[in-house]
Amino acid sequence: MWAVVQVPEESTRPLNPRQPVVPKPGRHRKPMTAPRTQKSKASKAKAVLLTVVAVVVFLGILVTAVYFIKQLIDSKYFFCKHSLKFIPIDQACDGKEDCAKGEDEITCVASFKVNTTYPVRLTSAWNVLQVYSPGSGWRSVCGEDWTQQHTETACKQLGYTNKPRSTSIPVAILISSLKPGPFTAVRPGTTTKPIHQATIDRTQCKSGSVVSLSCSDCGEVGSQDRIVGGTDAFIEDWPWQVSLQMGGSHVCGGSLVSPQWVVTAAHCFADKKEVSRWRVVSGRTYMSTLGGSYVDRIIVNGDYSAVRNDYDIALMRLSSPLSVGESRRPVCLPPYALGLQAGAAMIVTGWGYLKENGKINPSLQKASVPLIDWATCASPTVYGGSITPRMICAGYLEGKVDACQGDSGGPLVHFTSSQWHLVGVVSWGIGCGQARKPGVYCNTEEMLSWIHTVIDKNP
Repeated sequence: MWAVVQVPEESTRPLNPRQPVVPKPGRHRKPMTAPRTQKSKASKAKAVLLTVVAVVVFLGILVTAVYFIKQLIDSKYFFCKHSLKFIPIDQACDGKEDCAKGEDEITCVASFKVNTTYPVRLTSAWNVLQVYSPGSGWRSVCGEDWTQQHTETACKQLGYTNKPRSTSIPVAILISSLKPGPFTAVRPGTTTKPIHQATIDRTQCKSGSVVSLSCSDCGEVGSQDRIVGGTDAFIEDWPWQVSLQMGGSHVCGGSLVSPQWVVTAAHCFADKKEVSRWRVVSGRTYMSTLGGSYVDRIIVNGDYSAVRNDYDIALMRLSSPLSVGESRRPVCLPPYALGLQAGAAMIVTGWGYLKENGKINPSLQKASVPLIDWATCASPTVYGGSITPRMICAGYLEGKVDACQGDSGGPLVHFTSSQWHLVGVVSWGIGCGQARKPGVYCNTEEMLSWIHTVIDKNP
């Protein structure tokens, strides 16, 4: 039997009625916008990048302009800091105080004469240590009672020191002038005294040997010309070479003999005596006028004669020491009586002219030149009486290969005992590469006492 089920009537009322929404005044639906495309995002990023590049370029141009404007001003004027005024650069270091407190006469090139003998030196190719006293003269130091502390003390007196060490050299194999003495030896318990004050004279060495010193890694290079007749060079092979600059221009060359001292020529400062304007650029194969080390002292030899070019040597002290590395390393000062013979191979380096009346070359040059016998160079057919005992000559009498303008103050070096030694400083000559007019150099060996004294008195 089928049951009949009554179906309720269909209702139009929603099962889940919502509350009516009453719009509030002031509130509106945001208009719909199309989503950003990848192309529009890229355009905006490109615009930002161009803006950044433009700002960087503008700042670069501004900095460069300020740098060159400063260089131009520095080349023409000296700024008096206390009185806040500029004076013509020619009035600085002229012996008259034009600035308040005389500041224009304070930082000037100094002159220094040495009337005494520096009491410590190395001599001969063996680097034999000798000490000096007015009563006994020069004496070679015997090996007995010698200690590492004595080595360090002696090397410190001689300048640039790095891992100093000593060896014993038998008297029997010394050059004939050293074999007979005189000798001296250190007294026990004198390790803290300067070496020349710690010795006592001896007629002979009980040990049968003398002390030889190796004070540093000077003159060492990792491998092995803007010179007339020269060839291209790399600063890593000649890391002591520096450029002396003023007002952003190369003036002279120079040689590092310690991380803080540069040897150069006195004539480089004939009319450029204001110290703070100089910069020393190091570690560069290609000439650069940017950067460089500040200089706080320039000292020329007090016996320098501009008329005769005699005693043509000067020292520059950097405001702070350089970091020694592959492209910056001091050259060794030569020992006394190195004994170089005519024809010995020399190397001269620099950025000077490639030809007479030329211009500074941007890349470092080197040239090999032989040492010329002093008597030959001083002969009437070469330079005659213009050559003094403080000078040596190197080059070819037929000419062609020579130092030139812009090389002044730079190094003339010789390789011996596994190190390069600074045997000369580019000084003068007649023309560049002319026949019978070779390059003339200040003889560094003759200036050793002056160099050591200046460095010792200006620590």
